Amino acid sequence: MSRNIDIPPLHQGTVRSADGTAIGYRTMGAGPDLIVLGGTLRTSEDYLPLAATLARSFTVHVVDRRGRGASGPQGPDYCLAKEVEDLRAVQAATGARLAFGHSYGGLVVLETARTFPLFDRIAVYEPGVPCSPVPTGWMAPFRERLATGDHYGAFVHFIRGSGGAPAFMTTLPHWYLRTVMRLVLRGPSWERMRSLLGECLAEHEQLAAQYGRLAEFADVTAPVLLLVGGRSKPEHRAEFAMVRDTLPDATLETVDGLGHLSPTEPRSGPVVAERALPFLL
Repeated sequence: MSRNIDIPPLHQGTVRSADGTAIGYRTMGAGPDLIVLGGTLRTSEDYLPLAATLARSFTVHVVDRRGRGASGPQGPDYCLAKEVEDLRAVQAATGARLAFGHSYGGLVVLETARTFPLFDRIAVYEPGVPCSPVPTGWMAPFRERLATGDHYGAFVHFIRGSGGAPAFMTTLPHWYLRTVMRLVLRGPSWERMRSLLGECLAEHEQLAAQYGRLAEFADVTAPVLLLVGGRSKPEHRAEFAMVRDTLPDATLETVDGLGHLSPTEPRSGPVVAERALPFLL
């Protein structure tokens, strides 16, 4: 996975969520229990280098959110509340009082903590708490491409329309970007992403539905470390500052040189973990 990180032995666990859906998680390390919850288009596999660093001090449970890995499908009634039920089930099974969430997983952790005081400390990396309207114009053409089996074409609509891509990408023709994606996106990582494109759409629909709820996160009472990548767009960093100001007990730290996906990258995932460790210990 990474030439600098050895992945310790993994143990597979499974719990049943409130609606009966199986939720799988992978456990490694020893020490206080810590849950890691990942983002859209990612599985537990993508977080193993980060988790291996955390596992030096904790028993880490890396969750496959519903729709991926060892877990059951999202289901026809999928919503953010289902994700909260899933996290509560894993917490009940593991007894974890610590949590790390990335992107959409960070939103799930904070939404859970908002109404259920399960965690003593929470670290999140660029959590998906919308502070401004979430772009939705890409969703219809994405859905159409996905229905025809054009995964690369659908992915181009996502990266150009969801707001995370560099500005120059929005000016390039769709056919050109699709050709580039076919050349550069290959191997196991792309296969995991490709299989999660439908889940990606459902999760972004839920993100869009959360806009206007920022003030509700003032109900999170646990101390929160909010990590932000120094390479993220200035407007996004400003929004994370708004999240920091909303949470009653939060610290915002910028990790220089990193971007939104850094917790999932073999070299930078451990860097994120090292920044979170002092706060979680």
